[in-house]
Amino acid sequence: MTDKKVLFVDDSPTMRRIIQNSLEEIGFDDIVGAEHGVEAMTKLKDEGDIELILTDWNMPEMDGEEFVKEVKDSDTFSDIPILMITTRGMKDDVITAVKMGVDGYIVKPFDAETLQSKINKAIS
Repeated sequence: MTDKKVLFVDDSPTMRRIIQNSLEEIGFDDIVGAEHGVEAMTKLKDEGDIELILTDWNMPEMDGEEFVKEVKDSDTFSDIPILMITTRGMKDDVITAVKMGVDGYIVKPFDAETLQSKINKAIS
């Protein structure tokens, strides 16, 4: 088990379940979920100790791009590694995400092994 606290953000209940299960499968047990960027910012502030963020790109309320920008612009949270997990797999999307400051990019669908590999790179 890893002692890192993870926040994951996705508007799809099914995808949240898949991400939660994948995180548990690779050894995370301190996991916080959110439906969109607004809820994620609230949880980021309320939970404390978040050490890794996984976020979708396309979400209502506040999308992944706005969420990443808000996190990266924050003095408090800017150092937290962020992985973008999305269906958007075009090269331009990956380049945009990297420019936003994400530390890794995963295209859906994915498996736990891919998630583990990307997390290891992001937090190393």
